[in-house]
Amino acid sequence: MASVVSLRTPAPPPPPPRHSAPPARAKVILRCRARPIPPSGHNALSDERTRERSGTKRREALLQIFLSAISFPFIADNASAETVDLQQSFRMYEDETNKFRISIPQDWLLGAGEANGIKSITAFYPEGTSDSNVSVVITGLGPDFTRLESFGTVDAFAETLVSGLDRSWKRPPGLAAKLINSKAANGLYYIEYTLQFPGERCRHILSAIGMASNGWYNRLYTVTGQFMEDESEKYRSQIEKSVSSFRLI
Repeated sequence: MASVVSLRTPAPPPPPPRHSAPPARAKVILRCRARPIPPSGHNALSDERTRERSGTKRREALLQIFLSAISFPFIADNASAETVDLQQSFRMYEDETNKFRISIPQDWLLGAGEANGIKSITAFYPEGTSDSNVSVVITGLGPDFTRLESFGTVDAFAETLVSGLDRSWKRPPGLAAKLINSKAANGLYYIEYTLQFPGERCRHILSAIGMASNGWYNRLYTVTGQFMEDESEKYRSQIEKSVSSFRLI
């Protein structure tokens, strides 16, 4: 008996819904990764910070030295260094140990000072009550101070010094420091400026700064001559001559 095969046409697929939602889009997540700073940039930043720290140390050392030079206590002492008569009104003081010489008024006294962190202080001052004097302060320096220019040019040096001392901008105002002149000569820096506390007399400062080595480390020599403005006629010429006569030997 023959088999009967029934052939059927496949049913068509159902129509899509009229308001079907569009297929969902895949979410793309962007992740930002920090790019490393190139080594050269890192070194430049590190060098800049090192220079800033070095500059801060220089300013701090500079201010400490000058503040010590104008405010240290000193006592009369018998000089071990040689003094040589130059003229009737001046004599040469020569320190073989610390390797310097300076011309001082004939009748001025010799003093020794005391201050922390300072290798040597020698002071010269008139007999009697006076705030006028000349001092030579010697301070040891770190290995990064290889020459006087390590502090910058004489103008930069002077600006750093005076701006660091000045406190006239504070409220209430403090010490007023004003730069008058600066120059480089004879291997030294020369700076002239004034200091005045509110309500007090104006102090005139003449400085000579030099650097030399004693064979072990570099030393900064700071010569400071100071007189009060109301004593200018009496002491200015003597102090100017004394400071300008300073030499390293």
